[in-house]
Amino acid sequence: MNNKGALLSHSVEIEIPFHDCDPMNVVWHGNYPRYLEIARCELLRIFDYDYLQMKDSGFAWPIVDMQIKYVASAVFTQKIKVAAYLKEYENRLRIDYVITDAISNKRITKASTTQVAVEISSKEMQFVSPPILYEKLAPFLK
Repeated sequence: MNNKGALLSHSVEIEIPFHDCDPMNVVWHGNYPRYLEIARCELLRIFDYDYLQMKDSGFAWPIVDMQIKYVASAVFTQKIKVAAYLKEYENRLRIDYVITDAISNKRITKASTTQVAVEISSKEMQFVSPPILYEKLAPFLK
């Protein structure tokens, strides 16, 4: 999982808060999806299609698959960089992530999420991305 072939990318820096850690000051594994969510929202905002715009367009985009590989541990007060890479958009949104130490750039976690469009009114999953996504991404397509 890397940035090769990514249409768009964005990264955010996060300082690990105490409440995300277990008694050993290590980030509990269940908190990593929240870090991915922060980076994903910032990435979606680049092309003006964050969750509010999705809802306004008549579509929900639930995550249907998430893969996470824990390589090292993040700890209390550590600054991490969460990079998100938009890899697919035609039939689904696939975003890859790499979490690294913000100072050393040492890899901590890699992950990917897959989201599909669901028409809100009918609750039907769409097997191709709706036209609104193409409209939002048009300025970035080559």
